[in-house]
Amino acid sequence: MMSDVNPLKSHPKVYIGIVHQLKEIISNDGLTPGDKLPSERELSERLNVGRSSVREALRALELLGLIETRRGEGTFLRDFREHHLIDLLGMFILEDHKTQNDILHMKIMIEKEALRALFIEKESLKGMAEEVQNAEDLSLGDVLSEIVRHAPNHLAHRIWNILNDYETLICGKTPLCSDLKKDILSMLEGIGNQDKEAVQEAYKKVRNNVDEELTVSNIFF
Repeated sequence: MMSDVNPLKSHPKVYIGIVHQLKEIISNDGLTPGDKLPSERELSERLNVGRSSVREALRALELLGLIETRRGEGTFLRDFREHHLIDLLGMFILEDHKTQNDILHMKIMIEKEALRALFIEKESLKGMAEEVQNAEDLSLGDVLSEIVRHAPNHLAHRIWNILNDYETLICGKTPLCSDLKKDILSMLEGIGNQDKEAVQEAYKKVRNNVDEELTVSNIFF
């Protein structure tokens, strides 16, 4: 039986959407590093969301080093290009043209490593297979999240979920159609049967909606 703490079906974080809207405000208002952002109250009114949600989004941006709060003065946009970490992560929030491919690339790397780890550990995924078989309202992301969660690297799962939240914001969810369900079941069965080729081929079919170059490389070296 699957864990109640990390169910297959989940909802994207509200603040991810607000972060995306904040990016538009920064662009539309012509803000540059050093400029002051609108107050929480003004952002709440402009975005039509609660101040607590705005505060959570601003906190996320501050943790990434994209903004800074000065006591008694307000919140200011930082020059994120000076920070090596933000060189890596800033594009996911403040740029559009490469975001989708970069997120997919990283997600696929994590998914492949999770599948490889589950195969090596001979993990039993019978319970997951039964839930996928009987489910009517799951998305591809829901299932892949559970697969990554079962792998031993819990940090990878947290990173994957963040990337998935942002991809969902951009692209929407991929419904679990009958063909996808069949391929996922073949992949899970391949892990149980220790059949590398079955796992590899099924995963390629599951991910056939992304750049072929990202999926053509083998899961197993």
